[in-house]
Amino acid sequence: MSYTELKRAAYEANMELNRRKLVVYNFGNVSAIDRAKGVIAIKPSGVPYADMAAQDMVVVDLENRLVEGKLKPSSDTKTHTHLYRHFDNIGGVTHTHSTYATAWAQTQLDIPCFGTTHADFVYGDIPCTAVMSDEQIQRDYEEETGVQITECFKNRKPDESPMVIVAGHGPFTWGKDAAKAVYHAVILEEIAHMAYVTKSLRPGIGSLKQAIIDKHYLRKHGKNAYYGQT
Repeated sequence: MSYTELKRAAYEANMELNRRKLVVYNFGNVSAIDRAKGVIAIKPSGVPYADMAAQDMVVVDLENRLVEGKLKPSSDTKTHTHLYRHFDNIGGVTHTHSTYATAWAQTQLDIPCFGTTHADFVYGDIPCTAVMSDEQIQRDYEEETGVQITECFKNRKPDESPMVIVAGHGPFTWGKDAAKAVYHAVILEEIAHMAYVTKSLRPGIGSLKQAIIDKHYLRKHGKNAYYGQT
């Protein structure tokens, strides 16, 4: 069975992450899934972006068993597969340590919706997970990182917030495919930067009024959406 196209999609998404300057050296990773085959392609662990080629992408199944590849998969693979198993509609996952999104993760605070730029992409605050417990750390750290995220989304829809910040760690984003997951990583970093500047200028500022949040999110994503050409 050939995984050439899947590996190419994962490779191109990883290289776009690098082009967008959301990663330093070998930080970060992107995966792409083939739902029909039940496998993902993901960046190999610890390999600098400058040294990677499409054939270096590693294919594993959703139980983290190696299917194809000569290199070890990303150390975050179990987080990716956990998300694919729990979020049925996603086709790609991205993880970075981008500066502003990671800074918010380190504060252990949600990113409030201060303005319409944020509301165009996320319905409400961008959530921050709970801090991982000692018991979770001692179990399977990367799998438990996925648990942190899915627990955070028990009362949220992953389609309405295709991004999260993991407390003390950094951001994860997802989308219909790997390219869209990277797109959301770029958007998250920009929103996190804007939120930081907003809080710096006016520390006591509250969230944008709900009626404006509703208007901006729903005009792009609601059942009667009218933004764009489709």
